[in-house]
Amino acid sequence: MPTPYGTMGTMADTHDHPGEQAAADPIKLLAIRDTPLSVDEVFRAVGDDAAGGTTLFVGTVRNHDGGADVDALGYSCHPTAEAELRRVAEKVVADFPVRALAAVHRVGDLRVGDLAVVVAVSCPHRGEAFEACRKLIDDLKHEVPIWKHQTFSDGTEEWVGAC
Repeated sequence: MPTPYGTMGTMADTHDHPGEQAAADPIKLLAIRDTPLSVDEVFRAVGDDAAGGTTLFVGTVRNHDGGADVDALGYSCHPTAEAELRRVAEKVVADFPVRALAAVHRVGDLRVGDLAVVVAVSCPHRGEAFEACRKLIDDLKHEVPIWKHQTFSDGTEEWVGAC
């Protein structure tokens, strides 16, 4: 698919320099954890000297949702969540010239301000990095079976993403 940066494809066919070899596996870090997340860890994981653009997205727990004050929330996931996260990451790698990709999501009880998800992508150019990172976070949120249970200040509760 043509873009302002050339033709998008897999790492094997998209290089800035003749003879450049693709990384063995551009998926550097994928995890679902019950411990605090590190922006630095995710950023370091996608470092690549051949990348001209790196995009990082950090999702945090906010203090409101739908006009209601949020006191706390918990994330839980299906046992297949990490496999689904890998599938999503592999699709991004197949669709964009990704040099390196990382995605980590938190489960368990979180407080307002805690990091819930950190994803990053590095590509040869910034436009590709922005597009790939957006695709990664959007598909993660829509396709990976991770559910959010919110507790509001008025005592009500809500499940988000659960069937």
